[in-house]
Amino acid sequence: MGLLAGTATVTGLGIKKSLFANPAEDTGTMVKVVTADGEVKEVDSSMVAHPSEEKLSQFNPRTAVPGKKFVMVIDLARCANARKCIEGCQSMHGMLAPVEYIKVKRMQDSDLGAPYWFPTMCYQCDNPPCTKVCPVDATFKRQDGIVGVDSDRCIGCKFCMAACPYSARSFNFGRPEQVAFSEAHHADKDKCCATKSGTEGTVSKCDFCPESSAKGVLPSCVSDCPNGTIFFGDELEDAVTNGEETFRLTELLKKRAGYRQFEELGTKPRVYYLPPVERQFPFEEATEAHNTQE
Repeated sequence: MGLLAGTATVTGLGIKKSLFANPAEDTGTMVKVVTADGEVKEVDSSMVAHPSEEKLSQFNPRTAVPGKKFVMVIDLARCANARKCIEGCQSMHGMLAPVEYIKVKRMQDSDLGAPYWFPTMCYQCDNPPCTKVCPVDATFKRQDGIVGVDSDRCIGCKFCMAACPYSARSFNFGRPEQVAFSEAHHADKDKCCATKSGTEGTVSKCDFCPESSAKGVLPSCVSDCPNGTIFFGDELEDAVTNGEETFRLTELLKKRAGYRQFEELGTKPRVYYLPPVERQFPFEEATEAHNTQE
C-alpha cells in the first residue's frame, strides 16, 4: 500500500507519448506509474494524463439557462396519438426507432369511462431519484429545472433507469444502424439537444431540448404537434405556450384541475397534465403497434 499510494495505474491513466503524435514537452517532474505488468516505474509527468482531461464533453450539459425554470403542460383532451411529437423528438435527438423518449400510452380510468391517449417522457423532477443513485454524477439537476445526462461521464450502470418510477430512460445498446446513423450525422447543425443519444453503453432520455430553450425556440415535440397538445414555458414567468396559444401557468392549472403523475411519490415532476374533458375529437384506437422492441 505504501508503494502504490503515490503512483498512478496505467489502466486508470494514459501515457501521452504512446497515444498522441505530438506529445507535450518534458516537465522535469517525475511521477510513478504502474505498468500493465505490475511494475512501478518513474516517468515524466508530461507522459501521464487522466482520461477526464483528455475526453471532455463536447457540450456543457450542466450549465443552466439563466433566469429560467422550464415547465411543460399536456392537454389530454387534445391528444389524438398523431405521434408527431415522437417523430420530432427522434429527429432532434438523432434517435432511430424503436427507441422513443416520448411514449404515447392508451389509458382508461374505469370500465365505464372512455379511453384516452397519455404522452409520457422524462418529467424533469425537482426531487429526482435518478440523481441520487448515479455513482459518477453523470445525471444531475440543473437550476433551470432540467435533469441532464452527461454521456461522457455515464458508465452505463443503469442505476438511474432502475430508480426512475416513470421508466423515462433508455439504454443505448449500440445497435449497428444507430451507431452508423450517429456517426453520419454527428455534425448536424440543426440538432440542438445535449443528450448524445448515439453513445454506446450510456443512458439517455428527454431533456427538454435545452439548447433550443436557451434560444427561445420551442422543443420539437411542442411545435410539431398538429393539435397543440403540449405547452412549454417558464414557471418564473408564469406562462406556457404551444406556439399559437399562450396561457398563465397558474391560471391554466387551477381552471383545468392540472395534476402530476404519481404525485404521491414526492418526485415533484415539472410536467403537468390537464384531464381529458371536453375532448376535441372522439377517441380512435391505434392502427399499428409501436415501441414493442425497446
